[in-house]
Amino acid sequence: MGADVIELDLWSEAFAADPYPVYARMREEAPAHRISGPMGIETWLVTRYDEARAALNDPLLSKNPVHAPSWMRELGIIDQAGEGPVGVNMLSSDPPDHARLRKLVTKAFTRRRMDGLRPRIQEITDSLIDAMAARKESDLIAELAFPLPIIVICELLGIPKEDRDDFRAWSTALTTPPLTPEGIEVMKQGRQHIQDYLAGFVARTRQDVDLSIAVDDQPNLVSALIAATDEHGRLSERELLGTLNLLLVAGHETTVNLIGNGVLALLTHPDQRELLRARPELLPSAVEELLRYDGPVARATPRFATADVEIGGVTIPAGSVVSVVLGAANRDPAHTQDADKLDVTRTDHGNVAFGHGIHYCLGAPLARIEGEIAIGTLLRRHPDLALSVAPDDLRWRGGGPANVFRGLETLPVRRP
Repeated sequence: MGADVIELDLWSEAFAADPYPVYARMREEAPAHRISGPMGIETWLVTRYDEARAALNDPLLSKNPVHAPSWMRELGIIDQAGEGPVGVNMLSSDPPDHARLRKLVTKAFTRRRMDGLRPRIQEITDSLIDAMAARKESDLIAELAFPLPIIVICELLGIPKEDRDDFRAWSTALTTPPLTPEGIEVMKQGRQHIQDYLAGFVARTRQDVDLSIAVDDQPNLVSALIAATDEHGRLSERELLGTLNLLLVAGHETTVNLIGNGVLALLTHPDQRELLRARPELLPSAVEELLRYDGPVARATPRFATADVEIGGVTIPAGSVVSVVLGAANRDPAHTQDADKLDVTRTDHGNVAFGHGIHYCLGAPLARIEGEIAIGTLLRRHPDLALSVAPDDLRWRGGGPANVFRGLETLPVRRP
């Protein structure tokens, strides 16, 4: 059996700020560890690269929350209908439903549509950085890393500008780890707010959808998904709402953290920042390295063992919750040489920052585009950008292993 690591303080602010030394110890001791935490949380963490890839693609590890243990229902992570925090969608489905749902979303979320957003993403980025330039000190999260992806995903979905500010609070509430009774209530309220809004928004949008227009040519993703639903009858209303919820939350949370974590890594590694400024052609590869070094997703969303599962010689019992720790896997020295070193010239990519297998993140191309444009433009326009606080004074969104996302609360920066 894998080692218990409950003696490690995986719920502290110190762990949230720098989990990588703990991950290194866990990788050395065993490929999978059973941990216990507040409010009855019990889960298995997979931390080695090869075992992580295998677990991410293991059919015995279900994504369907109907297989979730009772403690997840008691905490409200899974509701009484057996739905997860963002409802019924491709991320919480197993084959064959997964393939059906992903195919429909892919029809609306095409690479052509993503590449076509590049000029608009650059325009938004320039506008946000223009506003930052009016002051010597800024919070990069509040003024660039958050507004850029929320504007992009809301425009992509067709959500009105006046409604966008609500989503930061709702999304943060929805993804709050349920470590206290208050945290459980905050999470439930966030879920309810988003569900209520999306239900009304879909009802209003459906009135104007022209089914004679091909799905790929619809003016926004919501119209495209409604057209796919109404034309083919293969996406239920619950699945439609769950899919939109997933796109909205995952479509901006990951990119906020990619930009924030990536800029911080470059500011604290000035040699790599100067190298990237001197060789902007390295930017796409550099984004891959930033994703590997300190990626936006701490761990993959939970999987549920439908039978006893062996991972790297460790037997995980049926009924267990399994979390693949993407950040730990990406720094596994057995896979990546000098894994704790940031190297923007690295070419041996293969990180699992966006997952692996059938649940690989559909929005990864959009996140990469946004990351490249935001970080590249910032380096070009503000080459002397610096932290305005000590790195140890930065606050990270907490929650330990219960937190899916890894990101900063704020990133104070200054210009000369």
